[in-house]
Amino acid sequence: MKSRIAASLAALALVLAGCSSGAATPVPTAAPTTSPATSAPATSSPTTAPANLTIYGAASLTAALGKVKATYDAANPGTTLTISTDSSTALETKIEQGAPADVFLSADTANPQKLVNDGFADGSVTKFAGNLLTIIVPTGNPAGIQTPADLAKNGVKIVTCGPTVPIAKYATQLVANLATQPGYPADFVARYNANVVSQQDNVSAVVSQIALDDGDAGIVYVTDARTSTQVQTIAIPAGANVPATYGGVVVKASANVAAAQAFLTWLAGPDGQAVLASFGFLPAP
Repeated sequence: MKSRIAASLAALALVLAGCSSGAATPVPTAAPTTSPATSAPATSSPTTAPANLTIYGAASLTAALGKVKATYDAANPGTTLTISTDSSTALETKIEQGAPADVFLSADTANPQKLVNDGFADGSVTKFAGNLLTIIVPTGNPAGIQTPADLAKNGVKIVTCGPTVPIAKYATQLVANLATQPGYPADFVARYNANVVSQQDNVSAVVSQIALDDGDAGIVYVTDARTSTQVQTIAIPAGANVPATYGGVVVKASANVAAAQAFLTWLAGPDGQAVLASFGFLPAP
């Protein structure tokens, strides 16, 4: 009996010793979570609330703005761009007359600066692209124009734009520059002007007229020459060419000024520049 009691006491002592020791059964812990500060970056999202924006753009931007719209709309769900193109001068006038536009993209900086000066713009002019000039002739070149000097030959029919349209202003400067080149006649400017048979509303119309063989030659932007398979180009001496600078502004009367500014910033940034470059536009100087 005593031996059985002793054995029980010994077993109890072992249990008590285990309970009083420092060892403890490990408690499972939850899997570690990643804090927001160290989580992987989320996919990019729009920086402004969705909006419907009306973009007034120079005629020379027509093809590029189609791609701009598709790219921007896809990157900004809920935002829709509506594109309207014409000569920069005509669009500037429409905005001053109250036409509903959010952003104005011009083939020059003078027209958007006019909106700034007259109080129709929100903020300053953003330069977003550059361009150069070239001479186009119908495919086959029926007038046999080989160099810009041939624009002064008798009987050559030149198609241009009205004097207030940016391309006409650039072309006027180009003709003046060509007149100083070696081998050009002293009265080159007068002869060129005498050969102008038509003035169109915008540069796209000049391309169309030449493509239809309704003129022998026209001065357009390099990017416009690329839009038609029915014209070919005549090189212009690099020293005489006239760089064109494109500028844009947010229209002050816009109901979506923040969204409009975000779009203009995007266009002047890497993504917008990549789209414009694919159509032959140069970076803004």
